[in-house]
Amino acid sequence: MSESLFDDLDDHSPVSDTAAFQPLAARMRPQQLSDFIGQQHLLGPGKPLGEAIRRGLPHSMILWGPPGVGKTTLARMLAHTSGGHFESISAVLSGVKEIRAAVERAQMLRRTKGTPTVLFVDEVHRFNKSQQDAFLPHVEDGTLIFIGASTENPSFELNNALLSRARVYLLKSLDEQALLELIELAVSDSERGLGKQAIEMDEAVRRKIANAADGDARRALNLLEIAVDLSEIKDGKQHIDLEVIEQVLLGGSRRFDKGGDAFYEQISALHKAVRGSSPDGALYWFVRMLDGGCDPLYIARRLVRMASEDIGNADPRALQMAMSAWDAQERLGSPEGELAIAHAVLYLASAPKSNAVYKAFNAARALVVKDQSHDVPIHLRNAPTTLMKSLDYGTQYRYAHDEPGAYAAGENYLPEPLQDERFYYPSEYGLEAKIREKLDYLRERDAQSDQQRYAND
Repeated sequence: MSESLFDDLDDHSPVSDTAAFQPLAARMRPQQLSDFIGQQHLLGPGKPLGEAIRRGLPHSMILWGPPGVGKTTLARMLAHTSGGHFESISAVLSGVKEIRAAVERAQMLRRTKGTPTVLFVDEVHRFNKSQQDAFLPHVEDGTLIFIGASTENPSFELNNALLSRARVYLLKSLDEQALLELIELAVSDSERGLGKQAIEMDEAVRRKIANAADGDARRALNLLEIAVDLSEIKDGKQHIDLEVIEQVLLGGSRRFDKGGDAFYEQISALHKAVRGSSPDGALYWFVRMLDGGCDPLYIARRLVRMASEDIGNADPRALQMAMSAWDAQERLGSPEGELAIAHAVLYLASAPKSNAVYKAFNAARALVVKDQSHDVPIHLRNAPTTLMKSLDYGTQYRYAHDEPGAYAAGENYLPEPLQDERFYYPSEYGLEAKIREKLDYLRERDAQSDQQRYAND
């Protein structure tokens, strides 16, 4: 499926009889840059992409953005203004064979007519490395002006060699005002849109459609078209009310790709809201992910990570809460278990924060990875056999429970070369403040024990 703003048209001419039977989204495709709605950060005066289209100066590029924001439309405009031939393939439906065929056609046009070819590759991130590499020599020699469209982050999904030959433009979801403008244009345009059908709907209905479209122009026009089909004709007008829109939206969901950028962006927002002690923000992103179809168990697992990474010993109950929410979801399923996860989300976001456990773990792991394997000190070794006892295993070990305060002051529990190493630095928040106070006290006792030992020596 195409990720462009509107389905493809074969030319830029006024709507033909055949086009009249096309979906509304296809008929409303902008024919020139002045008709394009949104993306002013790229298309405004002096902006490089807008100027390239206006002046007909194409260059290879990657158009990165969510569905329905105009990627295919902009590629077509660039081909049209530059006098180039527009060639389109989809990475979902095409392979190396289709790439070669497109290249051969481009070479033929260049050789016979001197016409450049703008090759638009929809969902280019779905091509593997060898398929992406197939474009490189033809981009290098000027046979192709390469325009890739991707809903995924190009820096993760595309080869560096291809990225180095193309400029990346980030397209944004359309805001409510842009979608309202699009809806009004579709309703009033009697040539391409629905202007001849005398549609009547109030502002609340328009905003409902714009909100449900979730930044996607194609989705907005599709919803509008379905609503028109379901509406009743009264007094020669088609009345679209909220009841009709609710019928259209029944079963629909917002944009959410379980393997794509939206997924990782939203779980990142949830994690950062918990870390930032924003229960409202955390709850919002949790519900957004549920609304988009995310598995609640995935979120429950992530909460366990957050409990240790961002709260730790500042409130050890946070880990218990996260584990309990996970257990509740597994036992109850949806929607009952989701309330338990919401319970945990709010608790974690409200809890005191510390990343001391996280930092201590990473510091210890980094040292172990880079350092040599030190032996366990003799006094810490167990001695279950006579041989081990003869080697003095454990002979100098001090049993902490027999010491004052159940603490063997001055005892060392690290390998001797690391006996002064320290990983854990408790914060001053929540329970960890008391842990810090206790560890400071124990270190004072260690220091006093060392001074006394030196004095006796």
